[in-house]
Amino acid sequence: MKSVVRIGAKSKGRRKDFDDTVTGDLSQIDVRAELIQSLIPVALEAVNDLLQQEVVSLAGARYGRNDGDYARWGRNRGSVYLGDQKVGVTVPRVRDVRRGQEVPLVSYQALRRPRRAEEAALLKVLKGLSCRDYESCVEPAAETFGLTASSLSRRFKRASAKKLAEFTERDLSGYDFVALFLDGKTFGEDQMVIGMGITITGEKVMLGFVQTATENERTCSAFLRGLLDRGLKIEAGLLCVIDGAKGLRKAVDKVFGDKATVQRCQWHKRENVVSYLPTSKQTTFRRKLQRAYDQTTYPKAKSALKKIRSELSVLNASAVGSLDEGFEETLTLHRLGLFEDLGRSFKTTNCIENLNSLVAQRTVKVDYWKNADQKHRWLATALLDIEPRLHKVCGHKHLVRLRTALQTHLKGCLEQVA
Repeated sequence: MKSVVRIGAKSKGRRKDFDDTVTGDLSQIDVRAELIQSLIPVALEAVNDLLQQEVVSLAGARYGRNDGDYARWGRNRGSVYLGDQKVGVTVPRVRDVRRGQEVPLVSYQALRRPRRAEEAALLKVLKGLSCRDYESCVEPAAETFGLTASSLSRRFKRASAKKLAEFTERDLSGYDFVALFLDGKTFGEDQMVIGMGITITGEKVMLGFVQTATENERTCSAFLRGLLDRGLKIEAGLLCVIDGAKGLRKAVDKVFGDKATVQRCQWHKRENVVSYLPTSKQTTFRRKLQRAYDQTTYPKAKSALKKIRSELSVLNASAVGSLDEGFEETLTLHRLGLFEDLGRSFKTTNCIENLNSLVAQRTVKVDYWKNADQKHRWLATALLDIEPRLHKVCGHKHLVRLRTALQTHLKGCLEQVA
């Protein structure tokens, strides 16, 4: 066992061991204590070894002659942390003979501190471990105790509160965004509108979220203004990919103005149109709409959609109205000449829909949302956990061309206004 936890360095033939550092370099105790705490439950033997070494360094070997100020003084029951679990141990005691008082063991005090316990609790709960089920999960380490459902819950709350603060205070000024996805996710009776930015090099960055009953213009506008206040840059133009929510569309127009070019989700538009049709017609028109949107050039796609519109006018006027609403915005990538290269990533809201499904995997065990703070903590924690695992968007090598196309479009808008 000693060979597992030994931390030492050889210098001129003499091994620098723990005995040399107990009363000197306390950082060495910290390093060794942290190593031991990662070994569960094998570390119990190492804990005892560490404590006994300090006792020997202070009071000498057992039954040996000791003319110093310290003497062995029995033992007590105590506990140390191994990872985020508390473990019972027998703690040797040392007495200062001259002063008549106990000498606290530095190594024992170091092992009494839980290391990264809140982060460990955060990951356990986020990955789906119920607080009520925790105690059964530590049965393989029978010596562990003390981390009840309530204490695990408290740790998760503290850790997730830190994650929420980190998320909401994130400075966005250092990112060069070329696109923005906006979509809502249901939490209980509320909607959480989430923003995800795409950098010029294709990375996906979580921007923020806002709690709202519906995706209405007022709350969405406040959310977007908050992103600008945190440093979101839109001067070079931004492609905003959204579904058909009218409130969200109005908010983008109100806050970003002509700096934003909107791409409406073609999947949502297709499903909205066919929902007005009889069941017997839906499959046929779903395929026709998909083929039309899959045309690689703007003239071809528009022509195919106009033909479908003529067919729909005979069947259902409401379906025609749905197709007309936001018609040009479903073809934004076509008009920019980038559908073939970037359509896979930006023609729908799939990027952020996939994100929402990953959030759902981490929050599915929550069967009762108590309050807004709970929802915010869980969502921020989930987003920060997911973010580093996300891949770059498909076609990210063409995002520089998207920036150029957006700037050209923006220049054209300004010339029309002038």
